[in-house]
Amino acid sequence: MKGSTEKRLLNYAVKFKKTILIGLVCLVIAVALELAGPFIAKRVIDEHITGIETTWHQVDVQDDKYTVAFNGELYKREDRLAKNEQSLGKASLLQVGRSYYLTKSEVSQSGERSVDNGIVTVETPAGKEQAEAEKLTVAELYHFFKPEQAPIIWLLVLYVALLLIAAIFQFGKTYLLQKASNKVVERMRNDIFSHTQEVPINYYIDQPAGKIVARVTNDTEAIRDLYERVLSVFVTSIIYMAGIYTALFLLDFRLAALCLILLPVIFLWMKVYKHFGTKYNRVVRSTVSEINGNINESVNGMPIIQAYQKESQVSSEFERMNERHFDYQRKLVKLSALTSHNLVNVLRNLAFVAFIWYFGSSSLGLESVVTAGILYAFVDYLTRLFHPVNDIVNQLPLLEQARVAASRVFELMDEQGEAVDTQPIEKYQGHVQFDSVWFSYGKEDYVLKDINLDVRPGETAAFVGHTGSGKSSIMNLLFRFYDPQRGRITIDGKDTGRFSRQQIRSHMGIVLQDPFLFTGTVLSNVTMNDPNISREMAIDALKAVGADRFIDRLPAKYDETVKEGGGTFSMGERQLISFARALAFDPSILILDEATANIDTETENLIQQALDVLKKGRTTLIIAHRLSTIQQADKIYVLDHGTIKEEGNHQRLLEQKGLYYQMYQMQQGKLKEQVVS
Repeated sequence: MKGSTEKRLLNYAVKFKKTILIGLVCLVIAVALELAGPFIAKRVIDEHITGIETTWHQVDVQDDKYTVAFNGELYKREDRLAKNEQSLGKASLLQVGRSYYLTKSEVSQSGERSVDNGIVTVETPAGKEQAEAEKLTVAELYHFFKPEQAPIIWLLVLYVALLLIAAIFQFGKTYLLQKASNKVVERMRNDIFSHTQEVPINYYIDQPAGKIVARVTNDTEAIRDLYERVLSVFVTSIIYMAGIYTALFLLDFRLAALCLILLPVIFLWMKVYKHFGTKYNRVVRSTVSEINGNINESVNGMPIIQAYQKESQVSSEFERMNERHFDYQRKLVKLSALTSHNLVNVLRNLAFVAFIWYFGSSSLGLESVVTAGILYAFVDYLTRLFHPVNDIVNQLPLLEQARVAASRVFELMDEQGEAVDTQPIEKYQGHVQFDSVWFSYGKEDYVLKDINLDVRPGETAAFVGHTGSGKSSIMNLLFRFYDPQRGRITIDGKDTGRFSRQQIRSHMGIVLQDPFLFTGTVLSNVTMNDPNISREMAIDALKAVGADRFIDRLPAKYDETVKEGGGTFSMGERQLISFARALAFDPSILILDEATANIDTETENLIQQALDVLKKGRTTLIIAHRLSTIQQADKIYVLDHGTIKEEGNHQRLLEQKGLYYQMYQMQQGKLKEQVVS
């Protein structure tokens, strides 16, 4: 399914929506619990600390814990006086400077306060209010604070409890979102790796292996960061900011509205960063792929590089790519350094300037109705607001890096592929026919022209010709690495195009000129970890081709470790293992692609014996380099520039004295020269 990169990334996340939704619920609960803190602090300050600065009523009965005894009289706060409770008189408790005073009568709690000779004066917009006051010592003031101790302790216990519960939900959120993130990337890696097996073989010819590896590993790792860190931070920050804005609106609508300016600023900055960050990251990710491809090629070709003394040239090529990578990484760093931390600092400072202006100019005057608790809560929420803002801005580099990496991954996944179909089909008898087959690797220049051939079950057919004559192309078509543009290929009379590529190959075996061994053991290279091939079957196959002669000398014998490419084994030993692999799978059709071309004469005899075992009862097609190895073939096809020039067995072709005869005489002459020398 195609679409924008963001939409396709979202579609992957939707596959694990249950886990993600539970994680988001945990996040919302955790945020709500955390943001309850400033409200609790506001209540502690306004109701239980500065709350004692209010009107107090003198009562005659100490009927509850909120009644305060002072100088032989009983007092109760106005907000805690019951409706049916009689007041014997009013007094005010208020702070002037750093001291507290209890007036003999009620005075306003708002306004500018002063005290002189035991008289408290409060200046309000309505005028001056004065009252006789008694200065309280710390011990005396404690009487008025004492009823507030229990509520303060319970509110603080509640605050701590909410933080602990929030921590539990934060853990759940982190665990679930990261679990979902890893699941998403696991699914994506499986999808892309499966797709690499569906993409036609010509894609791999055009693309260096290192670039493909970079997309499956490096790019998907960047996407993992996107799901695990970036999106988690974005979602957490957005929900956190939403909670903070909700709290700010509950406290003061006008100041909260002023703080909304942050949102378009952040959005605008994200758009700007996306524009430049995407451009720079595309170059960086592409260069990383080129570097991987260069390293892969250099490591594999190191013997040639050193033999031809090309170290400085290879190093120069690598340095050019590395320099380009450095230049664009520097641009990304500069882009982030100029804005990320600086941007948040500027926004934070502007917000606090607005905050100070707002409260300083209009809310702290004589008519002020803003409490110390609201003031504290606002400062706390504003401070908290910039944490998610900072997190979002700091994640922008990773976000753009992941977006570019995702687009590269989806480019590979958009390559036209074919579904893998391994449904078993009936085993071949092995009758191979090419009917007027034309084939070109490109749009023009056919490498095979009007090929007609007929190989009966159990026959051995050999293909000879100069380099570029089309021998390997015939095998590529039979193995369905490619399909012909014209004509048809049949096996047992059935068109190969009717079956999937996997089904066609299921009863074929191939042995290449340069056999490839996988990391593992000798036995795992024979069985290819196929559960249908037992250990005994694999050992029998190795013995049948004569590989036991060198395996018995190995320390671990059949369980000897094979390193990448089988570099610790000789060419002949690797070839024998590949013969055993083909034999163990018991194919109906066997393809030998110049299997003896790189083998020395002494080893060739051993290989030839193994081939005789391998070919028995099978249709065998051989691409031959040494004509001496195909003299017993039932049919020999001589190719020249994509056409079949001659056809027959060895003796018949020699009698024709055509191309085959010339090739045979040339090789015989070389052999005589080698013997003489």
